[in-house]
Amino acid sequence: MDKSEIKFLEGPQSRWAEVMFTFRVVKDFIRGFRALHFAGPCVTIFGSARFPENHPYYNQARLVAGEIAKLGFTIMTGGGPGIMEAANRGAREVGGRSVGCNIMLPHEQHYNPYLDKHTTIRYFLVRKTLLIKYSYAFVSLPGGFGTMDEFFEALTLVQTKKIEKFPIIILDTGFHRELIQHLEVMKEEGTISAEDLKLCLFTDSIAEAVEFIRKHAIDQFGLKTETPPRKWWLFEKK
Repeated sequence: MDKSEIKFLEGPQSRWAEVMFTFRVVKDFIRGFRALHFAGPCVTIFGSARFPENHPYYNQARLVAGEIAKLGFTIMTGGGPGIMEAANRGAREVGGRSVGCNIMLPHEQHYNPYLDKHTTIRYFLVRKTLLIKYSYAFVSLPGGFGTMDEFFEALTLVQTKKIEKFPIIILDTGFHRELIQHLEVMKEEGTISAEDLKLCLFTDSIAEAVEFIRKHAIDQFGLKTETPPRKWWLFEKK
């Protein structure tokens, strides 16, 4: 396993080591840009890699992804198993497109078989940027630390106006009950405002989630189905 990120985060390194690390990050970005440039308008679905095919959350992700794909969006995930596989599978089953942005890890890193396009990223900071860069909306299903990290990354970028006010949805209020309660505590303590709570939708309804995306992504921003022309001299393929 590559230890360069661990070394980088240990503190100041030699100038040469830090320049070389920067080059590796840039290379990671370029790899992602080339793979996902023609993905089309996406909706990114976050969720755990640990739920098996027979789990209710897996089926939930499969169904919501299929309905979102019917709107014309490409489904983007982290490319792995569990919720990610279910979402890509749901898109594939309705004739939609699905892409994955995987991460190099010592476990849970294999691709699922329902991807039309995928790339493998070395650094989390690059992967999180790519998962957000191409998307008009974000749907967070049950997951662990990584899922919460991705959810709050999207929420913080919208709150601070670093990206447009794209819709953010938490699906399954039962699993996220304590999270919802803690957001209320944050509001009461003044660390977030009442308006901040309106930046995301908490729901158990797939139909409500899809309609929220239709209203706040398609109606608000339009669905740009055109993709940039491919450049033969950059070896860009269909």
